[in-house]
Amino acid sequence: MNKQSDVVSLVNISTQKWPPRHRTYFGSLTIQSPEAGAAYAVTPVRACTSVMDLGDKRTMEIRLSAQEIAEDLVREINGDSGEGSYHGVFVAAGPEPTQEELADARKKLETFHRRLVETADLEWERSHNMMFITDLERRAARELGLEKPWLYDPKPMADCPACGEKIRPGVAVCRTCGAILDREKAAKFGLVEAEEKSGEVAKAAEKKTAREK
Repeated sequence: MNKQSDVVSLVNISTQKWPPRHRTYFGSLTIQSPEAGAAYAVTPVRACTSVMDLGDKRTMEIRLSAQEIAEDLVREINGDSGEGSYHGVFVAAGPEPTQEELADARKKLETFHRRLVETADLEWERSHNMMFITDLERRAARELGLEKPWLYDPKPMADCPACGEKIRPGVAVCRTCGAILDREKAAKFGLVEAEEKSGEVAKAAEKKTAREK
C-alpha cells in the first residue's frame, strides 16, 4: 500500500491533449487536461520499483520515488517543442497546486506563447506563406486571444448543389458551373448583374439568329 509521500500531483494548466506517456517501470500514464471551465487538472503519480539489468543474468531492484518519476515526465512534456519550450505542466508541492504555483505556471506559459507568436510574425513578414506557420504557433495565438493574418481555421469543403463539385464554405458562385449559391453576396460584388447581362446577351443573340432564319 502506498504511503502519502509515495504519491505526488502532476498539474497541467494547458488545454492541449497529450498522448499517454510510456515507461517500462509503470507502463502507460495519461496526463489529464483541464475540463471546460477548470483552471487545471491533476494526475496522480505514484512511486514504483524498476529493475536494473547488471549483466550475467543479475538484476537489481531500484525504488523510484513519485517525485523523480513526475519530474521526469514534466521535463519530457515541457521540452517537447525544443529548447526553452514550456507547456504548463509542473509538479505541485502538495496534493493540490497553490495559487502561487498556478500563477507562476501561467506566466511561464504566456511567455512561451508570446515567443511563438513573435516567431510566427517574423516568418509571416518574411514569406507571407501560411505553410511556414506551425500548428503550435497558431495554438499560441488562440490561447492569447490574438488576431493574426496567418491565423486561420481550415473548414471542410462543401458540395455544390448544382454540379456536385467541391467548394469552399461561403462561396457566392460556383466557379465550375456558375451556379449562384448566395445571391445576396453575389449581388454585392456584381456577380449576379454580370450573370443577368450575360443571359440577356445570349437571349438577344438567339432572337437575332431566329429572325435571320
